Amino acid sequence: MPKILVERAVELMCTHYVFPERAVPAAADIRRRLHAGEYDGLGEAALADALTHRLTEHCADKHLRVRVRDARLHTTVDPAEADAVYREHLRVTNHGVARVERLDGNVGCLDLRGVTAAALGGKAIAAAMELVSQTDALIVDLRRNRGGSPDGAIFWTSYFFPDGETHLNSIESGAGGSVRQYWSLAYLPGERYLDRPVYALISGNTFSAGEEFCYNLQAQGRATLIGETTRGGAHPTERFPITPTLEITVPVARSINPVTGANWEGTGVVPDVAVPAEQAHAVAYRLALEHVLAVSASPAVRDEARDALTALG
Repeated sequence: MPKILVERAVELMCTHYVFPERAVPAAADIRRRLHAGEYDGLGEAALADALTHRLTEHCADKHLRVRVRDARLHTTVDPAEADAVYREHLRVTNHGVARVERLDGNVGCLDLRGVTAAALGGKAIAAAMELVSQTDALIVDLRRNRGGSPDGAIFWTSYFFPDGETHLNSIESGAGGSVRQYWSLAYLPGERYLDRPVYALISGNTFSAGEEFCYNLQAQGRATLIGETTRGGAHPTERFPITPTLEITVPVARSINPVTGANWEGTGVVPDVAVPAEQAHAVAYRLALEHVLAVSASPAVRDEARDALTALG
């Protein structure tokens, strides 16, 4: 059984991986170890860990991994059924929008734990942005954001730019393949969030499209990143079932930021203000309140901001 699973995993990796020059030696090493009996007797979870270890060793790509599938998918390898399970997950988790709040001092706070594609989560995203649209500063908490859709990252971040004229990212499909440019959107439902500071909270758990969200804003000088360096996964990925209970995730493209000419793969996104992740909210809130005190024309809001600063200590 391990031989069939390993060969299938290697085949999928070699067929789809965006960096074929890395796939070839990784596949050769895994097959050599397979024939030497290294994977004999391993259960699926242990086999997944062993294969992921070798893939990471050769490719240093955090999106390239073998893993046990979500338990909700254990009865199918059908893509349509898997998509239905995924959509239901998005629905019951509010498309990643865990919390939207107006903090004292008229500071908005979004707790964003996933990045849903605009076609699926657009209404939730627009509703969240509408609820913070009248605040004087915004905190976006990405510390528990594990990623999602590049399209969703563009939808979210377009709210922070005035029009459709900002080139936010490009994605190259395959080695030397087609390149798709992603620009800020010319039309959005609701108000844009302009001319006010944005503070993005990040941690070592922030990953993938969550990292793109903050990397794109940082590259454009549109947000201050506070917290810890992120996990470092920049390559758009697809999941391929090996069995109903085992899958391999394979990067099928790579991001190219138009400002930096690079991405955050392997390095993570580095914060502008480096503090332990658990302190990031307090630091961001303090900066936001200081901004509010400097610009707000409302006596009531300034009083809130002063009281909130005092409470922070």
